[in-house]
Amino acid sequence: MTTVKIQPHEELMYTSNNLPFIHRDVSWLSFNYRVLQEAMDPTVPLFERIKFLAIYSSNLDEFFRVRMANHRNLLRVGKKTKKELEISPKQTVKEIQKIVNRQQEIFSDLFEKVIIPELEEHNIRILRRLDLNEEQKIFVENYFNDHMLPYVQPVLLVKHKIRPFLNNAALYLTLWMKPKDDPKGEDRYALVTIPSNYLPRFIQLPSAADSYDLIILDDVVRHNVSTMFPGYDILDTFSIKLTRDAELYIDDEFSGDLIEKIRSSLTKRKVGPASRFVYDREMPQELLEFLMETFELEKYDILREGRYHNNFDFFRFPDFGMSHLKNPPLPPLSYYPLESTKTFFEAIRERDHLIHVPYHSYESVIRFFEEAANDPDVTHIKITQYRVARKSRIMNALIDAVKAGKQVSVFIEVKARFDEEANLRWGEKLEKAGVSVHYSFPGVKVHAKIALIRRMENHKACFYSYLSTGNFHEETAKVYSDMGLFTAEKRLVNEVTRVFSFLETVKVPTQGFEYLLVGQFNLRTQLEYLIDQELEEAKAGRPAQIILKMNSIQDRPITEMLYEASKGGVDIKMIIRGICSPVAGIEDLSENIEAFSIVDRFLEHARIFIFHNKGNELIYLSSADWMVRNLNYRVETAFPIFDPRIKKEIRDFINIQLTDNVKARVLDKDLTNTYRKTDSDLAIRSQIETYYYIKRQLES
Repeated sequence: MTTVKIQPHEELMYTSNNLPFIHRDVSWLSFNYRVLQEAMDPTVPLFERIKFLAIYSSNLDEFFRVRMANHRNLLRVGKKTKKELEISPKQTVKEIQKIVNRQQEIFSDLFEKVIIPELEEHNIRILRRLDLNEEQKIFVENYFNDHMLPYVQPVLLVKHKIRPFLNNAALYLTLWMKPKDDPKGEDRYALVTIPSNYLPRFIQLPSAADSYDLIILDDVVRHNVSTMFPGYDILDTFSIKLTRDAELYIDDEFSGDLIEKIRSSLTKRKVGPASRFVYDREMPQELLEFLMETFELEKYDILREGRYHNNFDFFRFPDFGMSHLKNPPLPPLSYYPLESTKTFFEAIRERDHLIHVPYHSYESVIRFFEEAANDPDVTHIKITQYRVARKSRIMNALIDAVKAGKQVSVFIEVKARFDEEANLRWGEKLEKAGVSVHYSFPGVKVHAKIALIRRMENHKACFYSYLSTGNFHEETAKVYSDMGLFTAEKRLVNEVTRVFSFLETVKVPTQGFEYLLVGQFNLRTQLEYLIDQELEEAKAGRPAQIILKMNSIQDRPITEMLYEASKGGVDIKMIIRGICSPVAGIEDLSENIEAFSIVDRFLEHARIFIFHNKGNELIYLSSADWMVRNLNYRVETAFPIFDPRIKKEIRDFINIQLTDNVKARVLDKDLTNTYRKTDSDLAIRSQIETYYYIKRQLES
């Protein structure tokens, strides 16, 4: 398996006080390379490797629409801003481009030299127009005339004339041409739309029995462009794509109607400034310079890619029923204690329950709300929503609950990036049904994943809560690894009630939080206290350990505290899927820190914090990563696990991950993403081990 060293410039490695700290975006690009590694891994089934190409591309597209757009905006502001930053935007953009260009070369080589030949071994061929036989040529020409003509929109590009508008993430073909009546005349250029928004990207062609010939939509256009410009000889064609800034710039968020401002900003997202212009690396320099001038692009806007762009379309690559080229199924396991019981709330009242999706079925979460909607003793339902499934049984259950006369309150975070429109639509639908809907706070995102149900039992109000590390989203629950706790534990439900009171009234609770760690209140301070406590134990010569599992860690004060804890002798293990700004394994600083990442068939999304705590181990599950935004600018929750049985289950899960020597990569200053080795001769792939661990637990 290929290992590529992509060492960032020293400027992007150190803070002003000279402590090692990897720039968040460089670290994120290293994470996305781990995704690309999955596509490079020959042990991964072929269609799954193609899916990882799609995930890599989708991730990168969002990165440029958000993070790179921010750096480009800082670069446009000019020199004054640079003095206020530790790292200049120019240097940041330069390093990001260098890393991405290298990754794109790897991507193209992988697709052309590995994926395509392996597809051919299974009689699946991706043909270019020069490979077509006569029958296939006729098919492609008919397909173009019957399905594509209304969408291709050919435009002749003329220097210093009004330029056409390039839609965000749309695909175009640029044509390099010569007039037929003046073959020695000036080169001419044109633009043609590749209508991938309307038609499948992969078109199946007539082919021999037991074989499957495909052509990519781009090449259907290439085959037919001469008919659109009959007065020209087409010398060559090259694909391009422009990605636009996706940030919602909401002026003075603290005044006016925030919802209307978001609606207005969403319309502007499609016409935002360029954040990335990608082009076929085979394009001649003269044509590239012409396009840069035509579309007013700068050198920091442009990035080389291969022949094809929008490779996230590989999500829809046809499988022709070849299930042997996919992952073996791991069907979600029913959590019988809640899914099969006839006394749902009584089962929660008797003891806490933990589900771990996607290994467990999500049905018990859905049932939590459907039971509440239909139970005459339930009076109130409260829930936070950050990302919502397009078709959601949970949302439908809330509407049914209102119809049944219950009080339903939903807090919807409309600033959840790329889900703003969907969340607004759900908010409107819920409001029309009679649900009490509360929307975003100015300046703060609500990222907590919590729900609360009030039920009258023997003339007394009883409360039940579901607290999770992931969204209430039925679709992502099939592929995101998250944990959720059902509980009637008074220490927790009482404080969950206070969180909802704050969300609904925006008034600070008169009672604080003793057990829950809540963003905007005690999340940062309590985490810092727990780190300090482990350091004091280590200094006193007693056992001290911190185990952290999360998506990302980037907060500098927390990082410096972890360095101090490491220097003091605290054993720190970090399982970080994405951004990891702390640097592990540096002598006399972080030699007691081990950091690694697991990227596999499921997206690792659970956040787990474990502190040795003088032998009385504290385990928290959380919605929060340790990033500035989570610790400073969001309402998050971290909730303790009290049930010894569940604590053991979580600890067992963590121990499985700590022994992974198949899908774990070492996180270090060199960003090589080397596969992690352990002392075991047995190959341990933690996600598979976890599935069968849970299966054994349910069957025992």
